[in-house]
Amino acid sequence: MFRNAKGLASSSVWLIAPFLLLATSAGHAAGDAAAGQKVYARCAGCHSTTEGQNKIGPSLAGVVGRKSGTEVGYNYSPAMKNANITWDDATLDKFLTSPARLVHGTKMFMNLPSSTDRQNVIAYLDTLK
Repeated sequence: MFRNAKGLASSSVWLIAPFLLLATSAGHAAGDAAAGQKVYARCAGCHSTTEGQNKIGPSLAGVVGRKSGTEVGYNYSPAMKNANITWDDATLDKFLTSPARLVHGTKMFMNLPSSTDRQNVIAYLDTLK
C-alpha cells in the first residue's frame, strides 16, 4: 500500500497495474518467430523476405514499421496506396485476419484465421529488419 503526501493510503496503483501490463505487451507480437517462419511458408509463394525482391505481393523484408503501399518497385492497388497504415503488430493482425476488411480493394486475398498462426507470423515478420 502506498501513502500520498498527506499520509493517506492509496490502492489506485494496484487498480491500474494490470492495465499497464496489458498496454505494454499489446505492441509486441506474443508469438513464436520460429513457428511463424514455418507458417510463413504458406505466404512465400507470393511474398519474399529479401529486401527489394517483389513477387506477386511485395517483399515483406522490413514490413514492420513501413507505411502501406510504399515498397519500392511493387505495383500496389490504389486502395493500399491510399490506406495510410503503418504496419505494426496490431495492424498486421487485423490485416491478416481479413485483408479486405481492413483495406477494401486490396489485392491480398489470403488470410490467416488462426490467432496463434497470426501471432507467430507477426513475430517472424518482426525479425525481418
